[in-house]
Amino acid sequence: MLRKLGMAMALIASTSSAVAKSDQPALDTLVRAGMAETGARGIAIAYIDHGKVVFARSWGARNGKGDPLTPDTVMYGASLTKAVFGYFVMQLVDEGRIDLDRSIANYLPKPLPDYTGAAIENRYARWSDLAGDERWRKLTPRILLNHGSGFANFGFNEPDGKLRFHFDPGTHYSYSGDGIILLQFVLEAGLGLDIGQEMQERIFDKVGAIRTGMMWRPDFATNLADGWQIDGKVEPHDERSKPRAAGSMDTTIADMAKIAAVYMRGDGLKPASRAELVRPQLPIRTVSQFPVLQPDRPVAGLVHPLAAALGVVTFRGDQGPGFFKGGHNDSTANTWVCVEKAQRCVVILSNDVRAEPLFPRVVKALLGDTGVPWAWEYGDLPWTRL
Repeated sequence: MLRKLGMAMALIASTSSAVAKSDQPALDTLVRAGMAETGARGIAIAYIDHGKVVFARSWGARNGKGDPLTPDTVMYGASLTKAVFGYFVMQLVDEGRIDLDRSIANYLPKPLPDYTGAAIENRYARWSDLAGDERWRKLTPRILLNHGSGFANFGFNEPDGKLRFHFDPGTHYSYSGDGIILLQFVLEAGLGLDIGQEMQERIFDKVGAIRTGMMWRPDFATNLADGWQIDGKVEPHDERSKPRAAGSMDTTIADMAKIAAVYMRGDGLKPASRAELVRPQLPIRTVSQFPVLQPDRPVAGLVHPLAAALGVVTFRGDQGPGFFKGGHNDSTANTWVCVEKAQRCVVILSNDVRAEPLFPRVVKALLGDTGVPWAWEYGDLPWTRL
């Protein structure tokens, strides 16, 4: 497998330097070569320049039958959902409905561990596991959005299946889906909001993302992507039955391009709030994003200055400040990379996890050298160092 990926990257490297933002034949050559060498069956790419969508394209198949993947094919948004959720939360901040630095205890009618029962645990997490640990009161919307909660990714991943704090909230970065879901719970139980409906009306409908939603819709079935796992096995698209701020969004590359453009421009937000959304806030000093709960490295050992913002990770490279967010599961590979200079972004959605080795070259081909820390995002693999 490594030899195959090495061949793929060599071939991609030979073509990527020829790609300009307006040179789509060169991009086509790059993508098709990479798919042939890695075995990736489907990939979709969008490019945003000066806050406007330049193109949204797709290559390959959407299912085992070989039906074509199109710009309107519904695909998993996966953890790109977290970044869009952060944008929604900042709208609430602008409206004065929530304060980023106020304890979640101020929004909940009763203490967090007192919310018990199957209706809570099946929809969110088992908050009752935190009984006796008052550190939950230190949690704020900001801490939950920048992955400083102190939780593991999910409580059910713990050896005993119980949610717990591994460090004091706000003191370290460690990726946590349960932290994001807790903020969803606060908005729904504390403010009476339905985030699925709110995000649909406030974001998806407003930008014309007509085939995007926080849960399954029957009309998605007309053009839907299944996925391919690392061993080439097809995984059917899951029909998500409940909104999950950590990763339930279904979308298309055409729709996600619109969302990314609006996000980059900051439409619907006060300028200060748009700036806060991507401001470096919580330093990241781990070797990689996963596994979670890694110890911090000494500052002197850091190659790139990384920091968590509100649902995205910020970096500073050759073109100045930028931000990114990934999305991954056994059959999904997504990335969203932006540089603030000229408001440029690349969004990649793939229904084949084998497409990930293509990401650094595609992003470099369209954005140039950015300084995206691929080895931190995906681990120190040969293709992250190209």
